[in-house]
Amino acid sequence: MLRRVAEDNVRMPDERASWNQRYRERSPSSLEPDPLLVTSYEEFIQPLFPHGGIALDVAGGVGRHGRWLAERNWKVDLVDISEVGVAQAKQNAGRSAAHIRFGVEDLKKFSFPQNHYDLVLVFFYLERTIFPDFVRTLRPGGLLLYKTYTRQQGKFGGGPSHPLHLLKPNELLEAFSALEILFYRETIRQRGIAELVAKKS
Repeated sequence: MLRRVAEDNVRMPDERASWNQRYRERSPSSLEPDPLLVTSYEEFIQPLFPHGGIALDVAGGVGRHGRWLAERNWKVDLVDISEVGVAQAKQNAGRSAAHIRFGVEDLKKFSFPQNHYDLVLVFFYLERTIFPDFVRTLRPGGLLLYKTYTRQQGKFGGGPSHPLHLLKPNELLEAFSALEILFYRETIRQRGIAELVAKKS
Protein backbone atom coordinates (compact mmCIF):
# COMPACT_ATOMS: atom_id res chain seq x y z
CA MET A 1 0.00 0.00 0.00
CA LEU A 2 1.54 3.30 -1.08
CA ARG A 3 1.18 6.33 1.13
CA ARG A 4 1.19 9.74 -0.51
CA VAL A 5 4.03 12.03 0.51
CA ALA A 6 1.75 14.54 2.20
CA GLU A 7 0.10 11.81 4.27
CA ASP A 8 3.29 10.43 5.79
CA ASN A 9 3.31 12.18 9.16
CA VAL A 10 4.80 9.32 11.14
CA ARG A 11 7.86 10.13 13.27
CA MET A 12 10.93 9.17 11.25
CA PRO A 13 13.15 6.36 12.48
CA ASP A 14 16.91 6.90 12.44
CA GLU A 15 17.30 5.35 8.99
CA ARG A 16 14.74 7.68 7.46
CA ALA A 17 16.23 10.72 9.17
CA SER A 18 19.66 9.75 7.88
CA TRP A 19 18.46 9.47 4.30
CA ASN A 20 16.50 12.71 4.55
CA GLN A 21 19.68 14.48 5.63
CA ARG A 22 21.63 12.94 2.75
CA TYR A 23 19.11 14.13 0.19
CA ARG A 24 19.01 17.62 1.69
CA GLU A 25 22.78 17.98 1.68
CA ARG A 26 23.85 16.27 -1.52
CA SER A 27 24.32 18.26 -4.69
CA PRO A 28 21.83 17.58 -7.49
CA SER A 29 22.64 14.24 -9.07
CA SER A 30 22.33 13.23 -12.68
CA LEU A 31 18.90 12.09 -13.77
CA GLU A 32 20.33 9.90 -16.49
CA PRO A 33 19.27 6.26 -16.06
CA ASP A 34 21.79 3.61 -15.14
CA PRO A 35 23.34 1.91 -18.20
CA LEU A 36 21.96 -1.45 -17.03
CA LEU A 37 18.41 -0.15 -17.40
CA VAL A 38 19.09 1.35 -20.83
CA THR A 39 20.71 -1.77 -22.29
CA SER A 40 18.20 -4.10 -20.64
CA TYR A 41 15.33 -2.02 -21.97
CA GLU A 42 16.53 -2.51 -25.53
CA GLU A 43 17.45 -6.18 -25.16
CA PHE A 44 14.85 -7.56 -22.77
CA ILE A 45 12.16 -5.13 -21.60
CA GLN A 46 10.88 -3.61 -24.83
CA PRO A 47 10.68 -6.93 -26.71
CA LEU A 48 8.60 -8.41 -23.88
CA PHE A 49 6.53 -5.30 -23.14
CA PRO A 50 6.36 -3.21 -26.33
CA HIS A 51 3.41 -1.19 -25.02
CA GLY A 52 4.78 -0.63 -21.53
CA GLY A 53 3.61 -2.13 -18.28
CA ILE A 54 3.66 -1.65 -14.51
CA ALA A 55 7.00 -1.20 -12.75
CA LEU A 56 8.15 -1.01 -9.15
CA ASP A 57 11.13 1.27 -8.52
CA VAL A 58 12.56 0.01 -5.23
CA ALA A 59 14.34 2.66 -3.15
CA GLY A 60 13.80 4.94 -6.12
CA GLY A 61 15.44 8.00 -4.60
CA VAL A 62 15.20 11.12 -6.76
CA GLY A 63 13.38 9.22 -9.48
CA ARG A 64 15.82 8.96 -12.38
CA HIS A 65 14.61 5.48 -13.35
CA GLY A 66 10.93 6.04 -12.64
CA ARG A 67 10.87 9.15 -14.80
CA TRP A 68 12.72 7.42 -17.63
CA LEU A 69 10.23 4.54 -17.68
CA ALA A 70 7.22 6.84 -17.37
CA GLU A 71 8.41 8.68 -20.47
CA ARG A 72 8.15 5.32 -22.26
CA ASN A 73 4.51 4.62 -21.38
CA TRP A 74 5.19 2.70 -18.19
CA LYS A 75 3.16 3.14 -15.02
CA VAL A 76 5.55 3.26 -12.09
CA ASP A 77 5.28 2.84 -8.34
CA LEU A 78 8.29 4.58 -6.83
CA VAL A 79 8.95 3.70 -3.20
CA ASP A 80 11.64 5.14 -0.93
CA ILE A 81 12.09 5.57 2.81
CA SER A 82 12.92 9.28 2.49
CA GLU A 83 10.15 11.79 1.99
CA VAL A 84 12.81 14.33 0.99
CA GLY A 85 14.05 12.03 -1.76
CA VAL A 86 10.52 11.26 -2.91
CA ALA A 87 9.60 14.96 -2.97
CA GLN A 88 12.63 15.55 -5.18
CA ALA A 89 11.59 12.63 -7.38
CA LYS A 90 8.15 14.13 -7.81
CA GLN A 91 9.64 17.48 -8.79
CA ASN A 92 12.12 15.85 -11.16
CA ALA A 93 9.39 13.85 -12.88
CA GLY A 94 7.75 16.91 -14.40
CA ARG A 95 4.90 15.94 -16.70
CA SER A 96 5.79 12.28 -16.26
CA ALA A 97 4.58 12.50 -12.66
CA ALA A 98 1.08 11.69 -13.89
CA HIS A 99 2.30 8.16 -14.62
CA ILE A 100 4.10 7.65 -11.30
CA ARG A 101 2.74 6.86 -7.86
CA PHE A 102 5.12 8.13 -5.21
CA GLY A 103 5.25 6.32 -1.87
CA VAL A 104 7.20 6.99 1.31
CA GLU A 105 7.69 3.56 2.84
CA ASP A 106 10.13 1.52 4.86
CA LEU A 107 10.58 -1.30 2.36
CA LYS A 108 11.08 -3.82 5.15
CA LYS A 109 7.43 -3.14 6.07
CA PHE A 110 6.08 -2.60 2.57
CA SER A 111 3.15 -4.77 1.47
CA PHE A 112 4.34 -6.15 -1.85
CA PRO A 113 1.29 -7.12 -3.96
CA GLN A 114 1.45 -10.63 -5.34
CA ASN A 115 1.90 -11.21 -9.10
CA HIS A 116 1.44 -7.51 -9.81
CA TYR A 117 4.47 -5.95 -11.51
CA ASP A 118 5.89 -6.51 -14.98
CA LEU A 119 9.22 -5.03 -13.91
CA VAL A 120 11.00 -4.60 -10.59
CA LEU A 121 14.04 -2.31 -10.42
CA VAL A 122 16.53 -2.47 -7.55
CA PHE A 123 19.57 -0.22 -7.86
CA PHE A 124 22.12 0.18 -5.07
CA TYR A 125 19.83 -1.10 -2.34
CA LEU A 126 20.39 -4.28 -0.37
CA GLU A 127 17.92 -5.77 2.10
CA ARG A 128 18.19 -9.54 1.94
CA THR A 129 15.06 -10.20 3.99
CA ILE A 130 12.84 -8.96 1.16
CA PHE A 131 14.50 -10.86 -1.70
CA PRO A 132 11.53 -13.30 -1.75
CA ASP A 133 9.13 -10.35 -2.02
CA PHE A 134 10.79 -9.21 -5.24
CA VAL A 135 10.02 -12.59 -6.77
CA ARG A 136 6.52 -12.84 -5.36
CA THR A 137 5.48 -9.38 -6.56
CA LEU A 138 6.48 -10.09 -10.18
CA ARG A 139 3.87 -11.34 -12.60
CA PRO A 140 4.73 -14.50 -14.54
CA GLY A 141 6.90 -13.29 -17.40
CA GLY A 142 8.00 -10.23 -15.43
CA LEU A 143 11.58 -9.05 -15.11
CA LEU A 144 13.84 -8.23 -12.18
CA LEU A 145 16.74 -5.82 -12.71
CA TYR A 146 19.16 -5.71 -9.80
CA LYS A 147 22.43 -3.82 -9.48
CA THR A 148 24.40 -3.10 -6.34
CA TYR A 149 27.80 -3.25 -4.67
CA THR A 150 29.82 -6.37 -3.97
CA ARG A 151 32.49 -6.92 -1.33
CA GLN A 152 35.05 -5.95 -3.96
CA GLN A 153 33.90 -2.37 -3.41
CA GLY A 154 36.22 -2.31 -0.40
CA LYS A 155 39.12 -1.86 -2.82
CA PHE A 156 37.74 1.51 -3.87
CA GLY A 157 36.65 4.68 -2.15
CA GLY A 158 33.02 5.55 -1.63
CA GLY A 159 29.98 3.35 -1.34
CA PRO A 160 29.08 1.18 1.64
CA SER A 161 31.73 -0.59 3.70
CA HIS A 162 29.76 -2.83 6.06
CA PRO A 163 29.46 -6.46 4.84
CA LEU A 164 25.70 -6.35 5.43
CA HIS A 165 25.48 -3.82 2.60
CA LEU A 166 27.75 -5.69 0.20
CA LEU A 167 27.06 -8.80 -1.88
CA LYS A 168 29.10 -11.95 -1.60
CA PRO A 169 30.33 -13.56 -4.84
CA ASN A 170 27.39 -14.91 -6.88
CA GLU A 171 24.95 -13.98 -4.13
CA LEU A 172 22.34 -12.60 -6.51
CA LEU A 173 22.56 -15.74 -8.65
CA GLU A 174 21.88 -17.90 -5.62
CA ALA A 175 19.19 -15.66 -4.15
CA PHE A 176 17.18 -15.57 -7.38
CA SER A 177 17.88 -19.07 -8.65
CA ALA A 178 14.12 -19.66 -8.96
CA LEU A 179 14.08 -17.14 -11.80
CA GLU A 180 15.42 -17.56 -15.32
CA ILE A 181 18.73 -15.69 -15.40
CA LEU A 182 18.95 -13.66 -18.61
CA PHE A 183 22.08 -11.70 -17.74
CA TYR A 184 24.58 -11.66 -14.90
CA ARG A 185 28.02 -10.23 -14.32
CA GLU A 186 30.29 -9.02 -11.58
CA THR A 187 32.81 -6.31 -12.42
CA ILE A 188 35.71 -4.62 -10.65
CA ARG A 189 36.28 -1.40 -12.57
CA GLN A 190 36.31 1.70 -10.38
CA ARG A 191 33.60 -0.03 -8.32
CA GLY A 192 32.77 -3.57 -7.25
CA ILE A 193 29.38 -4.24 -8.83
CA ALA A 194 27.00 -7.13 -9.49
CA GLU A 195 24.29 -6.86 -12.17
CA LEU A 196 21.41 -9.24 -12.77
CA VAL A 197 18.47 -9.46 -15.15
CA ALA A 198 16.09 -12.32 -14.43
CA LYS A 199 12.66 -13.44 -15.61
CA LYS A 200 9.86 -15.06 -13.65
CA SER A 201 8.39 -18.14 -15.31
